[in-house]
Amino acid sequence: MIDRAFAVLSAFDADHRVLPLTRLAQRTGLPRSTALRLARKLTEAGALERLDDGRYVIGLRLLEIASLAPRGHGLRAVAMPYLEDLFHVTRQHIVLAVRDGAEALLVERLSAHDAGPALYRVGGRMPLARTGVGLVLLAHAPADVQEQILGRFEPGHDVDGMRTAEDLRRVLAEVRRGGYAIASQAEPRPHTTVAAPVRDADGVVAAVSVVAPSMDFDAAVYVPAVRAAARAISREMNETHQPT
Repeated sequence: MIDRAFAVLSAFDADHRVLPLTRLAQRTGLPRSTALRLARKLTEAGALERLDDGRYVIGLRLLEIASLAPRGHGLRAVAMPYLEDLFHVTRQHIVLAVRDGAEALLVERLSAHDAGPALYRVGGRMPLARTGVGLVLLAHAPADVQEQILGRFEPGHDVDGMRTAEDLRRVLAEVRRGGYAIASQAEPRPHTTVAAPVRDADGVVAAVSVVAPSMDFDAAVYVPAVRAAARAISREMNETHQPT
């Protein structure tokens, strides 16, 4: 029952925010009667809401519960003052992300109106090997996660000329050695990012970055600011979680 209920909730994404019952059943692979029964139960619990036309959307109860996640809202609450400082300095996209398995999950993003189109949304997932925050998180991930990503790295998925798994391995070593990542991509539009790790007592728990159109962005200029923001968040997290 729990697996099927999560299947119903997972049918919603950034491109499918509102779903009629028929589409909900199709996207979950469940019989229509089962999807209806689960949708009704989830609506009663507040996890879904049913619109006047019969379609379903995610309910506010999920937001209420998700706000308790320490790696999401808790991290965001600690980091926000420093993210805002970084935003005011750069006037570009500021991204805070954590690793979730073999992907990066965007926890917060601040964006200026003239910063250019945003590539990812809060709550969205990003590839570890193709984003600045992803490279930082992957560089400090357990060895089995790194080998998993390296093992399926495909030629042509290039960031700054990375075309082989050995290129990626070299970049990850440089990220660990230097304490930050600089990555540029031409697709879907030219952009460059500078990212740095956020640490607590157990190691790297998140990454913060500045993302901007490549033509307007001298990445090296922003390395000190991004690293300073990451260190300040790390210091705050360690002080916040010290035993009393």
